[in-house]
Amino acid sequence: MNNKAPLPEAAPTARRVGPGPGRPPRGQAQQREQELLETALDLFLIHGYEGTSIEKIAATLGMAKRTIYALYPDKKALFMASLQRAINEWIVPIEELRELECDDLAETLTRIGQRLVDNVLTPQGIRLMRITNAESGRMPEISAYTYEQGTGPTLAYLTELFTRRTDSPVAEAASREVALAFLYLIVSGPANMTAWGIAVDPGDIQRRIRFSVQLFLNGFRAESTLKALR
Repeated sequence: MNNKAPLPEAAPTARRVGPGPGRPPRGQAQQREQELLETALDLFLIHGYEGTSIEKIAATLGMAKRTIYALYPDKKALFMASLQRAINEWIVPIEELRELECDDLAETLTRIGQRLVDNVLTPQGIRLMRITNAESGRMPEISAYTYEQGTGPTLAYLTELFTRRTDSPVAEAASREVALAFLYLIVSGPANMTAWGIAVDPGDIQRRIRFSVQLFLNGFRAESTLKALR
């Protein structure tokens, strides 16, 4: 007679929950992708598009090339994704511009101009401007893409603002021309000077913006200008 007690049944093997072997959690994977886009854009700026390879990006990050190719099929797709991320981080939300409006149009335009200039002169804005200028000659679609994604929404808002706030009604097409003139006169000057490496004093920028807004409004309200817009 066998007096041995029966062996206990083996405990069921625990099922693995979550990502498979070697696969990082979702949050970590998203963070690594953001690091990839950030590092890629920096390398594109430093070495140029042609001088930056997937191998160089992977080595800088300590990331396998296959991991990058699993996210982006080629270098151009990675470049465009990096550019889009930079635009998303840089652009001023339209809701924020609307909050700057007040009853006085000159003060409204001064506030908006200051906010846009401040945004362009951030490290993110300067980086975006420089990489766009550097690569637009080889890839003209880069300038068009940056303009459409970055400047386009701001231009649409300014067009609506001038249509809504001008004393003499003008067509939407004319308001768009006015909005473009505002961006060129108020924002482009300090932006281009900084892109060229010219140091600009913040106090001078504020004075220049106020002066340019008055110059802009005086010209815009002139009868000859209104006739040209009709």
